Amino acid sequence: MRKGAISRDGVLQALTEYDDLGQDEFLSKYGYKPATGYLLLHEERTYDSKAIAGVAHKFDQGRALRPDELVGGRSHAARWLARLGFTIRSSRSPDWTRDEIILACDLAMANGWKRLEFDDPRVVELSALLQTMPIHPEELRNELFRNPNGVARKTVDITCRHPSYTGKPTNGNALDVEVMNDFLARPAEMAKVARHIRQGLVAGEFQELAPEVEEEDDDYSAPEGKLLLRRHRSRERNKALRKRKIDAALRQGRPLTCEACGFDFEQVYGDRGRGYIECHHVVPLHEAGEGRTKLSDLALICANCHRMIHRRAPWPTPKELSSIVQSRRNTGAHIPSPQRNEKTGVSAAASS
Repeated sequence: MRKGAISRDGVLQALTEYDDLGQDEFLSKYGYKPATGYLLLHEERTYDSKAIAGVAHKFDQGRALRPDELVGGRSHAARWLARLGFTIRSSRSPDWTRDEIILACDLAMANGWKRLEFDDPRVVELSALLQTMPIHPEELRNELFRNPNGVARKTVDITCRHPSYTGKPTNGNALDVEVMNDFLARPAEMAKVARHIRQGLVAGEFQELAPEVEEEDDDYSAPEGKLLLRRHRSRERNKALRKRKIDAALRQGRPLTCEACGFDFEQVYGDRGRGYIECHHVVPLHEAGEGRTKLSDLALICANCHRMIHRRAPWPTPKELSSIVQSRRNTGAHIPSPQRNEKTGVSAAASS
């Protein structure tokens, strides 16, 4: 008997039995507990997803699966049901991300670091805005996702950690404090960050950007959050813009060398490296709004220096990174010095 071979028809029969027996009797009959992770939504009713998947197995394979034979999460029962076209929702809201907390902190700061109530128009507006944020997948959003009560509660979590607060703090999280401290240290800059996130959400700009791969995000540090970082990297990866920047440099008689360390891909890799170099968007995230990217906003840079710039905030400019490299060379660190390019007569880094 093949475990997992359930069909849409089998699921519908399980839903009918659930409706006939009621939740308590259905769960008791098959030994399941109420869902704590994911719910199945069907015809405006919610069902315990793991139990439904396990019982659907009976109609397709002759026996119901025991609770210990499958997992109710996204990797198992919920995924089976989603693949069959059913709508799956999380039974609890996902954790708040830095982007969301930035907007909540901005609201708290505007209110003098005092808590806001759920019926405050500003809380209601932020609730609606957060629900448009393309960070959490649909299956993690339940009917209470970022509702006004939840948003008001988050402002409480934030404001009760403010240095001027004298009462007992709530059980918030470390990220609340981290983002609040960013606002306290750099209020004008973080207010700009919040404004750019808001503008991008209202314009629907972030929905058009491809989600980042989590592994890549690990090496990119940006206190401004993921959404502005996605937009920043989208601009850097714009092939047409990168080509224009390279063409402009060549027309000016400039070699394609890294503006931070002098590395020349063609000098090191020959024909394979000819015409290649990366672009870095030098405008800080808190300054980069929706406007068009100009060629002067971009710097030509090698892959290594590009990673080093993005690795830890605050990001150094190519010129600042160049100073670090040059300082290391001057102290005798083993860093290859630029090598003269015979074709251009301009220095370029040797191999690293």
